[in-house]
Amino acid sequence: MSDSRQFKPEPAQILLVEDNPGDVRLTEEAFKQGRIENDLHVVSDGNEALEFLYQRGEYEDAPRPDLILLDLNLPRKDGEDVLEELKGDSELRSIPVIVLTSSRAEEDVVRSYELHANAYLTKPVDPDDFIETVRAFEKFWFSVVRLPPEGEQ
Repeated sequence: MSDSRQFKPEPAQILLVEDNPGDVRLTEEAFKQGRIENDLHVVSDGNEALEFLYQRGEYEDAPRPDLILLDLNLPRKDGEDVLEELKGDSELRSIPVIVLTSSRAEEDVVRSYELHANAYLTKPVDPDDFIETVRAFEKFWFSVVRLPPEGEQ
């Protein structure tokens, strides 16, 4: 006899590093509309992102993200610095990082990939296009791509 219960995977842990409240709201809306379960954690600057990732201070109980969405233009510590530190750490470098930014500058794209970003997406200006972009990469990263298990390097 087969088990008719559906397997329900654990929700994906996503860290959104974004200082623009409007973009945070659009990202949250896109994830709510998607069919994939996830837990979205939001920090608003590069220092907070590193505190979250290293589980320091108020983030000591933070989960290890399965995926990081990283804006480049952040206060206090910019996205490139966060990416460089993250990918230089043997414990954290296997976490996929998608740069999600308004910058279309070629040097930002090149530099992000030099720092080992897994993807670079430019935020669309139109809110509906923004939501569609977020939903498309969510579907790709959590339905198509196989992510490394926690602790694998």
